[in-house]
Formats: sequence, structure tokens, C-alpha cells
Amino acid sequence: MKQSMAVVARLAVLAIPALVSPAHAQLGDLLGKAQKIQEAKSKLDDLNVTDEEERKIGEDVSAKIRQRFGVVQDPAIHKYVTLVGSTLAQQSERPTLAWTFVVLDTDGVNAFASPGGIVHITRGALGLITSEAELAGVLAHEIGHVAHKHAVNAIKKNKAVQLGANETLSSRGPFLDRIANRAYDIVLENKFDRGDEMDSDKVSLTLAEKAGYAPGKLADFLTQLDERNKDQPESNGLFASHPDTKARIDAIRKLAGARSGAIVEDRYKTYVKYKATPVTAIATVADGASAPAKPAEAKKEEEPKKKGFGIGALKQAVAPEKQSSQVSASGGSRGVGPDRAAKGGNNPALVKVTVSAAEVAEFKKGVA
Repeated sequence: MKQSMAVVARLAVLAIPALVSPAHAQLGDLLGKAQKIQEAKSKLDDLNVTDEEERKIGEDVSAKIRQRFGVVQDPAIHKYVTLVGSTLAQQSERPTLAWTFVVLDTDGVNAFASPGGIVHITRGALGLITSEAELAGVLAHEIGHVAHKHAVNAIKKNKAVQLGANETLSSRGPFLDRIANRAYDIVLENKFDRGDEMDSDKVSLTLAEKAGYAPGKLADFLTQLDERNKDQPESNGLFASHPDTKARIDAIRKLAGARSGAIVEDRYKTYVKYKATPVTAIATVADGASAPAKPAEAKKEEEPKKKGFGIGALKQAVAPEKQSSQVSASGGSRGVGPDRAAKGGNNPALVKVTVSAAEVAEFKKGVA
């Protein structure tokens, strides 16, 4: 009997590891799944860039745009465009951003919205525009891209940037550099989808109307642009064919309906003296041409390196000879006509202007 009991005891002892082993394996599986869930959450969290990070991305995108097209060195025109833009931005969903409005020194008709609140418009576009309400329509469209974070959201939707295997929340720099590079590509090549473009059109109408402008004037501007480009063999210029310009005009007019507002032609003509250059007369640079050299004062201003997540890598992401074709390929659908390859000025330095709340309030009185 004792011998039998000893045998049973030995068998029981031998059975314990067999029982424990599956349980341990199950526990390991559970821990592994929990870790994967946490890693997935971390990757999603990383795509939620802060406002500060978004602004740094936008500043580097803006630097590239200004390097290619140059900046009109006229404080008066910058202040006027800033007053119009600020009036609209106050009505947006992100009124507290450090909104900056830049007039680019080129005959090409273009506009660009950098993340974080930096909106660019060319003097060529200003020359084609005929009223403050039209200008408001164009600027409000670009404000819409920023306000709704279309560039960053496009990266999220397309999963164009993913956290590397050895990267974590604590090593955020390289990951955010990749986001910055992708955002640059989206802005300059206008890789917003149809939904984002239509969304910005709706924002344009809403902001223009809230500010007191006629909400349908964006369609008037697009009509002029469509007429200007009618003999172009390729799609050309701001908003061309993305979606189709005529369809877009019809949609905007339908949304605007019978609503009315201020046109403000006289004030626009007082401040804006540019004349549109015929599309066939625009001086262009060939794809692959080098970007203009920075003047000494611009180089001096940009010498201090930005602190943050390693955004400096963005500046080396595109070689100078490739940068020209990428930047000139922007604006609306960023077609391949003269506006795409328009020659720019040689001074990329920002023209710093400030507008006070009192100045904006006084300016708004003229929207009547």
C-alpha cells in the first residue's frame, strides 16, 4: 500500500509542471497581447502632433516655399492681406493660432496653406483677383486646410507614416521628422483628397459670410481663372481640376445660394496695384532648376537652429535641384502649366507685420 501511495505521489509531482506550463503560456500570451495593444495606442498617440509641433512643421514648409518663389518686400501689401486674413481667421475654429500671411513674389497664380497657420498667396493671384471679397474667398479656403488639419489628417488616414520598430514615445524626433516631410509633400503637391478640398470650399463660404463678405465670390475668382486657362494644353494653376474647376464653381454657387454680402472693390484697388500677367507671358523656370540663393540678410536671420524634434532633417529631405520642381508643382491642383513653373523673386525673407485687435476691429468696419 505504502509503495502504491509513493508511486501516486511521484506521478502527482510530475503532473504539476504539465499543468503549470499551459497556464504560464496563456499568461504570456495575454501579456503579449496587452503589450501590442499599448504599442498600437502609442503609435496612434504619436500621430497627434501638438500645436507647437504643427507650427514648426509649417515654418519649415513655408521656408521652402519662400525659397522657391521669393517674398514681396512691401510691408503695406503684407499688412493689408494680413488684415483680411486675420478678419477671417478670427471666425475659424482655430482663432488663437499665430496666423501669418505671406505675399510671394511671382506672377504665377497660386496659394499655399502650411500647417500651423501660415498662408501664402502670390502677387499673380492678387493681380487676378478683383475685390476684397474674392481675396477673402481664396484666403478662407487656405485657412480651412489649416483649421481642419488636412495635411496631418491625410497622413493619419493613409497611414503614410508609421512608428519604427525601435522608436517609442520617448524617441519622438525621427518619427515627427517623417511626418514633417510627408506634410511638405502634401502641401506642395496638393495631395488633399476631394473631400478635403470640398470641405475647405465650405469653410471658405462660412468664414467669408461671418466676416461680412459675399460668400460666393470664390466662385467668381475660379471662373476668371478657368477662363484664363482655357487654352492651356495641360491643367494649370490654382485649384485647376481637383476637383474639376467647373464642377467646383457650380457646387460653390449652389452652396452660396442667394446669400449676399460686401464686395469691397474700392478698398481692394486702393491697396492692390498688381496686374495679372497673361498665362502665355509668365516667365518660367525649368523643372530641376536651382532655387534662388538666399540674400545675406535672410541667411543671417535663419542661422539659429530651431529646437524641437529634429525638424532640421526636413531641410535636407529634398535636394535643391528637386526642390524647385516640387515647390513649383504646388497651388490648387498644382498642374504642370506656367503657374506650376513660374519664376520667383530672389528674396525669401519674411516681411514681419503686426496687427492689433483694435486695427482688425477698425478694418472690419470697412466690410460693408
